[in-house]
Amino acid sequence: MANPTLLNVKNLKKYFPVKKANLFAKQTYLQAVDDICLTLEAGKTLGIVGESGCGKSTLAKTIACLYKSDHGQILFKNQNIAALSQKKLKPFRPKVQYVFQDPYESLNPRHTIGESLEEPFIIHTELDKQQRQNKVENLLQRVGLPANSVSKYPHEFSGGQRQRIGIARAIALEPELLICDEPVSALDVSVQSQILNLLIELQRDLNIAILFIAHDLAVVKHISDDIAVMYLGQIIEQAPADELFQHAKHPYTQFLLDAIPTADPTIKKTKRRIKGELPSPVNPPGGCRFQSRCPFVKETCSQSVTLTSIGKTQSHEVACHFPEESSEQWRTISP
Repeated sequence: MANPTLLNVKNLKKYFPVKKANLFAKQTYLQAVDDICLTLEAGKTLGIVGESGCGKSTLAKTIACLYKSDHGQILFKNQNIAALSQKKLKPFRPKVQYVFQDPYESLNPRHTIGESLEEPFIIHTELDKQQRQNKVENLLQRVGLPANSVSKYPHEFSGGQRQRIGIARAIALEPELLICDEPVSALDVSVQSQILNLLIELQRDLNIAILFIAHDLAVVKHISDDIAVMYLGQIIEQAPADELFQHAKHPYTQFLLDAIPTADPTIKKTKRRIKGELPSPVNPPGGCRFQSRCPFVKETCSQSVTLTSIGKTQSHEVACHFPEESSEQWRTISP
């Protein structure tokens, strides 16, 4: 039996105005998130992957209502939170929490760890001081930090420990959705695996849904049930993690998979590289946005394309005019 849908994003757009060259110039917009649709079931993990600048973080912050969306719906448990005012969003805030990329920047350097972890309980609960302190101690224990951490400041911890603190603060109010914006990209590889395993353990214990943002497909596969690939503000392929790795259809996804490093030195892996420059998100190409860099581009690619289900199931979607043909031709490309 499938889990109930927790998050349903429909035709979401977020544009940023570009500074005009002069008073009479036409206003242009950077299309950071352009007509994105996605769903996330309760207790599951959806990975969002793509190169830097594709709009992953903007998408995450818009879903968390840290940015005001310009168009579309963000349905959280069937309620359109995109239409709510800041005052009406307050009851929603504990249910959706955010883990930032840089934990040092997201922690107040003037507050002890105990004060930072106690703050959510002060704002959203009516617990007395002793009860709040007990909650803080339990949080530290849950994320694998000693109890004496409460009296220390952020600069006294390593990067991995600070990220554990950020996660502890995010789960303090037992949210239903955790948005992780590249939470391991600034950490050593050995520490990355510890943080990923911690997130998996917390998800299992607390039944939290996770929206996991990263640019590393190998990291995303480790934690995700489903993966969505973003390019220039749009999702161009989405599928279950294993299905995407075994049967990627979009040429851009195939390039990303080919770029994953191999730890075994005995395996010789040819790496095909994307040619051409990334188009401007202010003036993206019409039709398929990858057409200017795609080795299989055809005249039809200038026409509009949307995510379409392929195969026998409805779980694999790709925004490509020739997904099967591109998949076959991929093997013929020289490194």
